[in-house]
Amino acid sequence: MAKQTKLVSAARPFLKWAGGKTQLLNEFSRRLPKELEKGQITNYVEPFIGGGAFYFYLNQIFSFKKCSVCDINEELILSYRVIRRASEKLIAELDSLQSDYLSRDEKKRESFYYEVRDAFNQKLPGINFNKFGSEWIERTAQIIFLNRTCFNGLFRMNRKGEFNVPFGRYKNPEILNEDNLRDVATLLKTTRILLGDFTRCRNHVDEQTFVYFDPPYRPLSTTSSFTSYSKGGFYDADQVRLFDFFKELDEKGAKVMLSNSDPKNENPDDSFFDDLFSEYFIERVPARRLINCNGARRGDVNELIITNYRKKTS
Repeated sequence: MAKQTKLVSAARPFLKWAGGKTQLLNEFSRRLPKELEKGQITNYVEPFIGGGAFYFYLNQIFSFKKCSVCDINEELILSYRVIRRASEKLIAELDSLQSDYLSRDEKKRESFYYEVRDAFNQKLPGINFNKFGSEWIERTAQIIFLNRTCFNGLFRMNRKGEFNVPFGRYKNPEILNEDNLRDVATLLKTTRILLGDFTRCRNHVDEQTFVYFDPPYRPLSTTSSFTSYSKGGFYDADQVRLFDFFKELDEKGAKVMLSNSDPKNENPDDSFFDDLFSEYFIERVPARRLINCNGARRGDVNELIITNYRKKTS
């Protein structure tokens, strides 16, 4: 496989994302399947795209013939599709939001933030997530604005699908990075963007595919499930269903990697993932819990990396 030489090598996530994988990219890169490095894998699939840190990272290194990304979060997929289709109009919309916001003092910035959030939520019933329209551009600008100016850079929806994160008091937030949005748009031009459950990517996986699963974390404790990125939850039954799909793709001949929080961080006797994925390769690597509502509980924890191929750690 040819090494990446295109301008998209500079592309990076355009949203802050709780649970984002930037800090673990080195660990992932040490565990890439040898078939990818030898050019025998030409297809990349990520069924929980989220902020896309690993997707952007891999595309800096490899020139895939095909990429497919998927997520069940309608707002997130809408944003990816807008950047691919109308990046310049989005940049103009964001520039206007940024100028309006930064021209205000802190108290007025807070009021402006809630005005944008209210408008974003009020327009939800009228959004057709299956048909592109000009309202998508305004909505994506609002999503990026809210994500860049809200508390802790969260992307959290309530059960009604409304964005409910409070204001964050940043002095000089980066709301618009037009160069990065253009780089992201260039990369997305050759990427299939799917809306739906992780199984939606089934028909885009074959024996020449590398698949990375980054599902919503199994909560580390009963009080840590505050990062809900879609109006539906992701429970143990969904983790089991994901295991079944992991196994299905393994049997197809794809190379598959999955990461998740390690329940043993909180309960040494919790072997949920060890039991579920007992036939596969499971490793524990150190990670830092970057987002927690209690600052005292931010610190080092273990992250699970599970693969269906022999691990490579040297």
